[in-house]
Amino acid sequence: MKKKTIALLAGGVSSEREVSLNSGQQVYEALDKSRYDVIRYDPKYDLARLVADASRIDAALVILHGPHGEDGTIQGLLELLDIPYQGSGVLGSALAMNKLAAKQMYSRHGIPTPGYIALSPGKPVGPDEIVARLGLPAVVKPVLAGSSIGMSLVKQAEEMEQALDKAFSFDSNVLVEAYIQGTEITCGVLGNRDLEALPPIEIIPAAAHAFFDYEAKYTAGATEEICPARLDQELTGRVQELARRAHRALFCRGYSRTDMILCQGEFYVLETNTIPGMTPTSLFPQAARAAGISFSRLLDRLIELGIEAHGDR
Repeated sequence: MKKKTIALLAGGVSSEREVSLNSGQQVYEALDKSRYDVIRYDPKYDLARLVADASRIDAALVILHGPHGEDGTIQGLLELLDIPYQGSGVLGSALAMNKLAAKQMYSRHGIPTPGYIALSPGKPVGPDEIVARLGLPAVVKPVLAGSSIGMSLVKQAEEMEQALDKAFSFDSNVLVEAYIQGTEITCGVLGNRDLEALPPIEIIPAAAHAFFDYEAKYTAGATEEICPARLDQELTGRVQELARRAHRALFCRGYSRTDMILCQGEFYVLETNTIPGMTPTSLFPQAARAAGISFSRLLDRLIELGIEAHGDR
């Protein structure tokens, strides 16, 4: 069997660059070199080389996070270059990356999500009004950012202004969301036309972390992750169906991972990730492993789905 030439894209220019480089290295190590010739590209430096090499690339693995990697921009370039790639296309990537657009699509499709207020330079809302409308605690986060970067959990009214300043330092648009106390659950789906929901994962940050923040996500031992989640059959079915519904509502493709809160028997969808973390111990590969799919085989499957989707287009 002839080897496929795979472009592995990692690094980029977002605030999640280091996370991307780490994931990219571990993806490179896990790819079956008997099946693939892997060429590595860092979009911060190598876009011209990627364009020059396009005619000999069979498919791309986009292991980028945040703006200019997860938001549809690199996906648009790959489509112009006629290179198949894993995961969501331009529209799905852009919708899921924009937390405000995603929440609007959830609401349109009847997917429960916490109440919120959207803020922008042209739409000022004072801290006191925010607290009056949403109550406390509240979560403040940039509209376009991942890995909980720029996010704050506000418990006291006097903390709101500082949290807003922090979020606005990362993006000109900010979301303030009602905080729902409960169990954090995440659930991945895999597929193009037919979606396979993976076993959900229960996330328990250590007591030192008020929520699943950047340090809790990427510090070894800072978070307990239980897979499969401690849910009964009925709740498991509901969370898996919500993950599929969120995936479809945002026009995702290939794979995604949707984060939720379980509170008093009800699920609330927080956000959907179109390029979830891709180290062997990341949440999506953990769930795939619980479903009997090794990390190496998961990468094979993502490449296959990307080529299939390219054929459909």
